[in-house]
Amino acid sequence: MKKIIYIVMFLMIYSCQDDILDKSPLGSISDTVVWSDPVLIDSYLIDLYAQTPVFVNDATSTGGPHSTNLVGMFTVNEMSDEATFGWGFYTRFEVANAKGGLLDINGGMLEYWELPYKVIRALNVFIEKIADAPVPENFKKVRTAEAKFLRAFNYFAMVKRYGGVPLITKAQNIDDSREELYPARNSEKEVYDFIISEMTSAAKDLPSVVPTEDLGRPSKFAALALKSRVALYAGSIAQYGDVQLDGLLGFPIGESVNYYQTSYDASLEIISEGHHALYNQDTDKTNNFKNIFLNEGNRETIFSKRYDGVSNGGIVWGYDFAQAPNPHAWGAGNKDAPFLEMVYEFERLDGSPGVISSEELGNSLWTIEELWGGRDPRLLATIYTQDTPWQGEKVDFHNGIILEDGTIQHEGSYSGEDGSGEVILAKGRDFQPSGTGFGVMKYLDPNADNLQGIANSKTDYIVFRYAEILLNLAESAFELGKTDEALEAINKIRERAGMPVRTSIDFDDIVHERKVELAFEGHRYWDLRRWRRAEEKLTGGNSGIRYVYDYGQDKYAVWLFDKNVETVYGNGNRVPLFKPHYYYFPITLSRTGQNPNLLENPGY
Repeated sequence: MKKIIYIVMFLMIYSCQDDILDKSPLGSISDTVVWSDPVLIDSYLIDLYAQTPVFVNDATSTGGPHSTNLVGMFTVNEMSDEATFGWGFYTRFEVANAKGGLLDINGGMLEYWELPYKVIRALNVFIEKIADAPVPENFKKVRTAEAKFLRAFNYFAMVKRYGGVPLITKAQNIDDSREELYPARNSEKEVYDFIISEMTSAAKDLPSVVPTEDLGRPSKFAALALKSRVALYAGSIAQYGDVQLDGLLGFPIGESVNYYQTSYDASLEIISEGHHALYNQDTDKTNNFKNIFLNEGNRETIFSKRYDGVSNGGIVWGYDFAQAPNPHAWGAGNKDAPFLEMVYEFERLDGSPGVISSEELGNSLWTIEELWGGRDPRLLATIYTQDTPWQGEKVDFHNGIILEDGTIQHEGSYSGEDGSGEVILAKGRDFQPSGTGFGVMKYLDPNADNLQGIANSKTDYIVFRYAEILLNLAESAFELGKTDEALEAINKIRERAGMPVRTSIDFDDIVHERKVELAFEGHRYWDLRRWRRAEEKLTGGNSGIRYVYDYGQDKYAVWLFDKNVETVYGNGNRVPLFKPHYYYFPITLSRTGQNPNLLENPGY
């Protein structure tokens, strides 16, 4: 599945075969033909993989700004406390309004409703039709399990946004009853329970090892990974959330333990079977962490969305073009600009906190090594900053030169008074007015040619990886009172990273490790929501910096935008504000208008 082939392409291929042409005109292939041919059945299902953009960091569209071809996979990072909007094809104000307290009944960013129901209907058709198809039983069993995996993933993307949604498991037809055509919402609990049940079943029918020709399809362990994640979400919402709308939202008191146990069991099954493991092939810990995402098909990867980088007939996405520093065709890049607080989350190598006081940061001159050296090796595998090596050069974010006489030059260039002849630009080539002094390194292909166009990335996107399963196990074990197991799981991740192990553990240690290990992988925003910590963490300003080069000292002064980066330049002049009712997106006025049986969420 490295190269997605749409059904129309299969029809074109079949149109060239005499036996098919003799039987039916082009474009008139009957259901009987489609559902009796494994190739056509596969083409139908493959198209539904392509129509599930949320696989890739919660992108929500198959075309336009919110697709993976452009910048849809970055929105969830910018809605969190990881990064601000650097540039993009949607506007800064869209993010600002959704993040800054202006989300209303009309909806906002990350909406995902119409497309998944279109995909779910097609999957329901698939599941019904393949049941009676004259194809090998094992083929039928595996493809049905895949369809259930796709359907469950789409339902999970919806339930974590809206809470309870209509749970439709049969293909609707125009002559169905009004109740079926205009369904009411199922409860949040019913949707979570459905996903968990479906993945329990699918795990029994999917192969442990996906054949080479089927890479990109889910294995048994992908189904268990989805079950692990979904049950963990349900457990934390049951523990920290409230029951609302007469049980439509939330879980009955005491349900959290059952869900934590389900997540724990699913995680433990993946771990115990030994098929997957932490990637740990490189001596250099920074390079090792980078290569988790660049060395495709390694044992850490449980399920990935595959890309080949071929813009004409292949499968591509726009990650490198959007995220990388220069050289860049548009002089842009740096789509997600990480906050200083995100950088500080990475501890020093001895395990001590990585924070530099504002006073010390602003009143000293620094080398980059003094600022960011001696830290968790995952830092420079996750984030780039001033002087980070990149494609034979170094990232250059500096904005201004402190001259020998103490004045600051912001325009043009400077060659100094020492007669060396070295010319330094007043602004570095990577300086962005909307930047924070940092960019995202994770997933960047050092060989990508970002002078050639937008959608040319060929690196696979990892949907589930083994480190997440260890973190899920750690959290569920901790909540179940198995603190020794939680500690062991966390320490496996820290040891792989090159960090000292912990001797004890609390919940905040787990929160920290998830934030660092899974940074910019689409977890942080949803974690804060399910823990009901978003009101605290997604309210208030965040920080960024400017590097100013001191020519005489060959060091940098650091100008701090302290807790106000959004109002200075980052998010449309709105400080983030997460209101209590934002834990559930609005169903929206347009959707409740189309279906009067849909009850709107509270607060809108």
